[in-house]
Amino acid sequence: MPQLDNKTCIITGGAGSLGLAAAKLFIEEGANVALVDLSMRALEEATEGLPADRVLLIAADVSRKLDVEGYVSQTVERFGPIDVLFSNAGNFGTVAPIEDYPEDIFDRVQQVHVKGAFLAAKYAVPKMRAGGSIVITSSVAGMRGDPGVYAYITAKHAQIGLMRCLAKELAPRKIRVNTIHPGPIDNAFQLNVEQGLGEVIGGDGTAFFNAMIPLGRHGTAEEIARSVLYLASDQASFVTGTTLMVDGGMNV
Repeated sequence: MPQLDNKTCIITGGAGSLGLAAAKLFIEEGANVALVDLSMRALEEATEGLPADRVLLIAADVSRKLDVEGYVSQTVERFGPIDVLFSNAGNFGTVAPIEDYPEDIFDRVQQVHVKGAFLAAKYAVPKMRAGGSIVITSSVAGMRGDPGVYAYITAKHAQIGLMRCLAKELAPRKIRVNTIHPGPIDNAFQLNVEQGLGEVIGGDGTAFFNAMIPLGRHGTAEEIARSVLYLASDQASFVTGTTLMVDGGMNV
């Protein structure tokens, strides 16, 4: 039997590589999926070929209350009560010394990662079935500190605190809440990070990260998505409040 048979799932950051990989896997496992991202055009291009009857595309800013209420209500209207919320939208910000770090960039990163995940839970939880699952994409960065990465690392730590509060509050409804912590992924988001890092360190940012990973390489979006599926499904029926590392050993 498919692991998400007839389940209703929301994925934010749906046009990105991880959101899309998770959507494909969820659909293969029987789910109906609402994909949320800032750009409808990006969503349409990313999801070409996916079954139209199983996918709902919604353009929304995850940091805006009205947009979040909208994507939740549209999902429920189309597919019914929510079983899985994959809060995956993210942005990076920049790398700079503390005295030079732009406040507007810091604020925007917190809005997307922290407020976005908070609002997703706030408006989705009342529409969730008992026994559902919330997965928040944090990062290996949520377990460490690095000079200059003030916005992103702060946001990724904050998501863990949000997850732990939710896990305890929602346990009586058997709704499980966990964070997933990818290491560097071979995608456009990470490449942008590495190009910026390369300018700071005066070297190859990709090689810099690979040297930090015991398995010696970046992960793929599909590898991370399989771990998301585990947390979303009944395979993880006794797993809540957990920080699942999927980082090739980078945090060891």
